[in-house]
Amino acid sequence: MITQHAKMPATEATRGDIVDIEDQHRSSLYALLSNLLSRPPSKDTLNKVRSLVGGENRIGESINSLSVLSDKLDIKTIEREYHNLFIGVGRGELLPYASFYMTGFLNEKPLANLRDDMKKIGISRSVNNSDPEDHIASLCEMMSGIITNRFYTALSFKQQNDFFATHLGPWAKHFFDDLTAAEYSVFYAPVGSLGKAFMEIETEAFKF
Repeated sequence: MITQHAKMPATEATRGDIVDIEDQHRSSLYALLSNLLSRPPSKDTLNKVRSLVGGENRIGESINSLSVLSDKLDIKTIEREYHNLFIGVGRGELLPYASFYMTGFLNEKPLANLRDDMKKIGISRSVNNSDPEDHIASLCEMMSGIITNRFYTALSFKQQNDFFATHLGPWAKHFFDDLTAAEYSVFYAPVGSLGKAFMEIETEAFKF
């Protein structure tokens, strides 16, 4: 969904090109959410989700539910669910954009602020992506890359916090709540519960 430029020297988040295990897990969770929310999942994605095993916490329970549903639901059913939730006839049940959740309208100041920060980091929207950059999937993809220093400007932990607090913290948890409770959510209900639990953990972690 987004393109990335050359890496800069590593920051406190890395030692050389080695990313801490905890940060690898964080990046992988953001990447999973981005993959599931950017488009209907492919067979390959569903196979990967089916193989996941979660632990005994809220994130683990959500992952286990996703794994079970990936096995029980056929791909066409999940594609229809995605369409009803995010595309629809005219519009889907949910509008997964920061501007909408933060202002009530699309393409407002939160999107402009995000574009300014993207330029500073060295991130640009893919020419194949027609969605505004403040789509939840794009923001999760950006966070995944920021954590592992894949972009032109590597960010310190504090700078990661600032990006999260500005572009995800104010609204993402509310979106994931809405996704969990949405009329059409079956496969995407545990995606919502996974996202909410992860956003709460990230919010707490950035306080330290």
